[in-house]
Parts: sequence; C-alpha cells; structure tokens
Amino acid sequence: MIAPPPGFRDPAGPLRIVVIGGGTGLSTLLHGLKEYARQSIVDICAIVTVSDDGGSSGRLRREFDILPPGDIRNCMVALSEDETLLSKLFQYRFASGKGLVGHSFGNLFLAALTHVTGDFPRAVKVSSEVLAIYGRIYPSTSQNIGLRAIMQDGSVVQGETKITRSRKRIQRLELTEPKVKPLKDALDAIAAADLITLGPGSLYTSIIPNLLVDGIARAIRRSKAAKAYFCNLMWQPWETMTYSAYDHVKALLDHGGKGAIERVILNTTPLTGPQRRLYAAGKVFPVELDSPRIAELGLEVVGRPLLAKSDKVRHDPRAIARVAVELAAASRSARSQTKKDS
Repeated sequence: MIAPPPGFRDPAGPLRIVVIGGGTGLSTLLHGLKEYARQSIVDICAIVTVSDDGGSSGRLRREFDILPPGDIRNCMVALSEDETLLSKLFQYRFASGKGLVGHSFGNLFLAALTHVTGDFPRAVKVSSEVLAIYGRIYPSTSQNIGLRAIMQDGSVVQGETKITRSRKRIQRLELTEPKVKPLKDALDAIAAADLITLGPGSLYTSIIPNLLVDGIARAIRRSKAAKAYFCNLMWQPWETMTYSAYDHVKALLDHGGKGAIERVILNTTPLTGPQRRLYAAGKVFPVELDSPRIAELGLEVVGRPLLAKSDKVRHDPRAIARVAVELAAASRSARSQTKKDS
C-alpha cells in the first residue's frame, strides 16, 4: 500500500480515522496524524479512556467529582496547532504551592471549564477550540467510571493505579459501574470511519476500558471501517509482563469480541543493544512477534519499521501515522469499489 501523496484530495472528503486508547501511545499516533490533518488528507477523531485514578487526574477526580483530564489533555496538546507556548502552558506542572504541587495547568483548566460549562465533554470541546486542535476528542463516556481486574488466581484488584502495580496476571477487566453509556458523538464517528485504530498504549488501562463502555465494542464490530491494532513494542511492568503479540490480541478480542480488530500492526525494526540493556535492567523485554498464532485467529499481520530513533523504545509518530493513512485510504477505495460493483 502507498500512502496518499501530499496534497491528496478525495471527492468524498478527508479520510476519517478514529483512534481509540489513552496515555502516551495514543498521543504519539495523534502527533503523527496531525501532519496529514494539516493538509486536509485526514479527519481525526480520538476516543479516550477516562478511568485514570492516579496523580493530578485522580486528585481532581476525587476532590471535584469530574472525569480525569490527563489523557485528554495530552491528546489536545498532540493535536494542537501551536506546539510551543500554549502547549507548554497546558503541560506545565506546578512544582510547589499548597494544593497545587503536582497538578498540570491543563488539568486545572479542564476542571474549571467543567464547572463553568457544567459538562466535561463540553469542556473538552471548548478547550480544543482554545488550542485550535486538528480533529475532535471525545471521552469514551461522560460517566465517572472505575476499573476492576479479576486476576488469574481469582483475586480482585480495584482501581487503575492498583491494577498497574499488581504483579498478578490479569484474567479479565471490568468497569465498576453497570451499563456505562457512551457518547453519541463517539458512536457516530465510529459508524462513519474509514479506519478505526486501537493502541498503541497500555493494554488493560488505556485501550480495553474503552471497549467495556456499553455500545463501543458493538459499534466497532458493526462498522464497515478497517480495524487495526498497533501492538506495543515492550512488556509493560507489571501489566503485561511476558505477553507476546498474540497475548495482546487475544485480550483485546476477549473483551471487544470477534471483529473488533482485523489487522495487527507489528514493528520489524530490531532494538539496539543499548535499548535492550536499558530495559533488561528492569526485567522488561520486547514483545514476542508470534505472527503465525495471530494469523490462526483469522487476522492479517502487517509488519513495518516503526521504531523511533531514541534511547527509549518508542513508536515513531510519522511511521505509525503513515500506516494508518494507508489503511484508511485502502479501506475507502475498497468500499467505493464495492458500491460500484453492486
């Protein structure tokens, strides 16, 4: 597949890409896609998890009964037009001050706007306008949700922070509230998408929580869009220690259902010696690429060089965005051909 060239225009409008997840992995993909949005090649919609209960987000959540703003703030910064002053302002974290230390300005801004507007999704929309972002950002739900993990030994761990710190293997993830409703705007974006992506990012605390919101996974399965999962590069302590690519995919299908993904995107660039040693010191190793096992699930495996050039192991924003745009273009072309043939 070949990515659309700069200046690409489709009579049907920009390619519609819906990205689902949270954390730094989602921000990395959004940062890469923004360059295509600038050229009106893509229209971006991010659906972001709101289950964080740690750090500044957790404190604001407990003190003001609002949704955690941290992941959404990072997405706004990744998509903002001005990546200098305004972005630095939103990411600025107070190092001192009673009640302020540890909070980021962007989190406080979103918290204040939530009270002014009376609605967290509305606050996100207004904040996005202030930052002049490329695209739209929706929380997966407007309800204040929590996470509960059932471990392989039958024990239960409650709360995102405790789940990430637990050294037990996760069997299944649940929301602590029944029948959590999604945002209609999020469902509409999924239905209209050319491509829906999951990841990269924390499997159990950034990606899967979105699939547990009532209606989200069903909407993904029903969508005629291409559906791809950007697999993580490394184990995540202690959340996915020893997990292979197949283990990641199986967990997604177990929670999202068959049809939630069609393709798995894997990195083919070998890690450098220094990178391996850096992570091996913490007993963290690269995700094993057991492609044949994934293929046995009926999924397509796409291997690409996706590793960023840095000391730490990270996805290259441009590389993963290029793959996403290629998949979206191929999806639209295939559906257009199907309409012509019918």
